[in-house]
Amino acid sequence: MSTTESGEESGVIRSVSRAGRSFPPPPAFAQKARLRDPAEYERLYRRSVDDPNGFWGDMAKSELAWTKPWTTVLSGEVPWVRWFDGGELNLSANCLDRHLATRGSKPAIIWEGEPGEERILTYAQLHAEVCQFAAVLKNLGVARGERVAIYMPMIPEAAVAMLACARIGAPHTVVFGGFSAEALRDRINDCEAKVCITSDGSYRRGKVIPLKANVDQALAHTPSVHSCVVVRRTGNEVTMKAGRDKWWHDVMEGQPTSTPAESLPAEHPLFILYTSGTTGKPKGIVHSTGGYLLGAHLTTKYIFDINDDDLYWCTADIGWVTGHSYVLYGPLSNGATTLMYEGAPDFPDKDRFWSIIARRKVTTFYTAPTAIRAFVRWGNEFPEKHDLSSLRLLGSVGEPINPEAWMWYHELVGRGRCPIVDTWWQTETGSIMLSPLPGITASKPGSCSIPFFGVVPEVVKRDGTKCGANEGGFLILRKPWPSMLRGIHGDPERYVKQYWSEIKGVYFTGDGSRCDEDNYFWVMGRVDDVLNVAGHRLGTAEIESALVSCPGVAEAAVVGPPHALKGQGICCFVTLKMGVVGNDAFKKQLSDHVVKEIGALARPDDIRFTDALPKTRSGKIMRRLLKEIATSGEAKGDTTTLEDLGVLSRLSAVREDEE
Repeated sequence: MSTTESGEESGVIRSVSRAGRSFPPPPAFAQKARLRDPAEYERLYRRSVDDPNGFWGDMAKSELAWTKPWTTVLSGEVPWVRWFDGGELNLSANCLDRHLATRGSKPAIIWEGEPGEERILTYAQLHAEVCQFAAVLKNLGVARGERVAIYMPMIPEAAVAMLACARIGAPHTVVFGGFSAEALRDRINDCEAKVCITSDGSYRRGKVIPLKANVDQALAHTPSVHSCVVVRRTGNEVTMKAGRDKWWHDVMEGQPTSTPAESLPAEHPLFILYTSGTTGKPKGIVHSTGGYLLGAHLTTKYIFDINDDDLYWCTADIGWVTGHSYVLYGPLSNGATTLMYEGAPDFPDKDRFWSIIARRKVTTFYTAPTAIRAFVRWGNEFPEKHDLSSLRLLGSVGEPINPEAWMWYHELVGRGRCPIVDTWWQTETGSIMLSPLPGITASKPGSCSIPFFGVVPEVVKRDGTKCGANEGGFLILRKPWPSMLRGIHGDPERYVKQYWSEIKGVYFTGDGSRCDEDNYFWVMGRVDDVLNVAGHRLGTAEIESALVSCPGVAEAAVVGPPHALKGQGICCFVTLKMGVVGNDAFKKQLSDHVVKEIGALARPDDIRFTDALPKTRSGKIMRRLLKEIATSGEAKGDTTTLEDLGVLSRLSAVREDEE
């Protein structure tokens, strides 16, 4: 994996990795692929860039079902563009209703619970349950445009809830079940959700996680929520508040199985999904209905080469955008069968994923480099003892995959015969932006390869000028695309400043990258203060705010040094108030406090107490130097703007003492 170095002022990024290996598509795969001719890709790509109105208009007409035609394909100026203005459709109908005549008896979702239960929902059965829950939401008073919060495990009811919200035009905000009560509370309050949907608990490595208890804590401080619907999943004892809380099975009883899908404007908000930012407040990313669905649909069709007999498995949780686009909406809009698994990859043993693939005959497997690195660490014997011959395509998502993990994935899981689509995209982009096309692209381990249709990426310097081949810089997107975010909920100024002001007139991804001599892109990680921990983006400011909210802490800075398993770790430098003792007991207290405030995924890997933090003369903490210290033990970069050089030697001494 590449590493980056950035100056405080210059914004220059230096790429230090090279790779020479290349793997063409296996001939047996390429012969049957949807796209098998590089010239055909080039023709389609050129048209998508040169004639976006014609290309996207044709794609939207042929791939999606509309209730009202649009008047313009692309209108407005960035960052305030609109796609398919005047057109109307419904995402739920595109994922369900239009398949009933031809795929009504086909499995839409195959679900496996961590304890081993199975549920299979055909398209007809899923449609009926979605219609019933859409009626429930209407009975609860949810109107078009009002938000619904979903805080659930990976169970079929989560998919039903999301599709039901889309059916009636109620934007959903799905909050990852690993987030704390405080994090749930803040997200509900920001979007003013009217209803919260949850379960009594969830299973994780054989233990019951008390989701409803977290919801109760959150809803004590969420005045907008008037109803809470609870799925009985684990059977653990929960408190049901009279008038507010209702059991899922009770409210579903007797509901109609044919609730009509609302005809919604293409620009109607489909969901708000919160992602960490460089300030303490998470950003509510808003996605539309028409443009988002077209992006998720087409990328699923061509990048995963979906066929009618595929069993497709994306291991992401629905709490992340990958779960939205590639567990649910992309596969179902294509009429595919998608697999959902509730639990951990190492329960009851470290071969659970391989066991599922072998038993279910999974054909497409899409997971994160963090998981792959864990598989490598656990040992070859776990995939080797299972028949993985059903697999025909592998995928990687969430962060750059290091070449060593790529090779292991290729050889041990794909057995050398499966293309790997190493995908780059973001919550904000809605769908995959850069990826090999498995029937035509020769893959280079560690590179996310080439742009998808309509995507115009470029690697530039801070002034916006294009970098040379293999010269590291900032990854930008020069043209709008249908699935792009439509804003930050309630904060248009932040939207413009964060994404469209760093380099004027273009979308600033916040990632460092290089483009090699073959025009392959190599994404090198974040250039801002956002950590990518196990594929999850966590704002350093949010973790720092949690640390400082603990009594006794004066100041904190968080950096993400390389981590063998998670990609980036969480290293916290903490200064204490006078008289407070920084010992192991206080470290544990701080760690537990972060978990309480944010969730277990933000638990620090390392906490170091220091008497001061390295700062510029203007008071800016120089996190670059802290990251160097956390990684190698000393700061070798530019220190000319540092106010107190003695801070660095003291921080290095702290590391030596702890070792």
